[in-house]
Amino acid sequence: MALEARVDRLEAALTRLAEVQVRSEERFARLEEAQIHNEERFARLEEAQIHNEERFARLEEAQIRTEEHFARLEEAQARTEARVEQLAAAQARTEARVEQLAAAQARTEARVEQLAAAQERTERAVQTLAQQVGRLADTIGFTLEDLAREVTPPYLAQHYNIHVSQLDRHFIVLGDQELEFDLYGAGQRDGETVTVVGEVRSRIYGRDVEDAVRRTTRLTSQLSGTPVTVLFGFVIHPSAREAAQRLGAIVISSSGR
Repeated sequence: MALEARVDRLEAALTRLAEVQVRSEERFARLEEAQIHNEERFARLEEAQIHNEERFARLEEAQIRTEEHFARLEEAQARTEARVEQLAAAQARTEARVEQLAAAQARTEARVEQLAAAQERTERAVQTLAQQVGRLADTIGFTLEDLAREVTPPYLAQHYNIHVSQLDRHFIVLGDQELEFDLYGAGQRDGETVTVVGEVRSRIYGRDVEDAVRRTTRLTSQLSGTPVTVLFGFVIHPSAREAAQRLGAIVISSSGR
């Protein structure tokens, strides 16, 4: 009996061991499955990690490019600010120049007004002088002609070897026109007969000489000798001396020059 009981207990123990072994194998099987699952998860995690590292690498490159871009933007900004400062300085200089020009314009306008006033005063003075000269011409006209008739003959003899005994006022009819001459007289020059035809004026200009020569030329056919154009006056303008030299006329100042 005792042996049977022991055998029963042994069988029961073996049965429990078999059950434990089955459960252990089942547990190991689950552990193996879990291990396989974990390995698969680790593999996916490794792939994800690799993918993340690649993304991080791309992000780092993008960050570097961004920083380089920002650096270029900062340089461009610095250049822009420097340019703005230059433009501001140029603007300040321009404004200062405009103010100077405005001040100069104001001074110019003031000067123009002064000149306009001076011109007005000058015109009034010229008008007054013209009136005085006109009255003076009326007063001394006869005296100047008398002086011319006294001075001209010895001057012509001394400087041009023209000898004329007397010069008078003379009238010549040319067609339907009567021409009046302040100085007129016949004379001799180196054995040649000449006729002095002249005018007396307070001031003698180049145009006066040209007009006198034209008048004398018109009379050539009516004169007994070679015409000699003479002009006598108080003031001889340089243009009159130039015209006389060019046209062969003679100009004499009241001082005998």
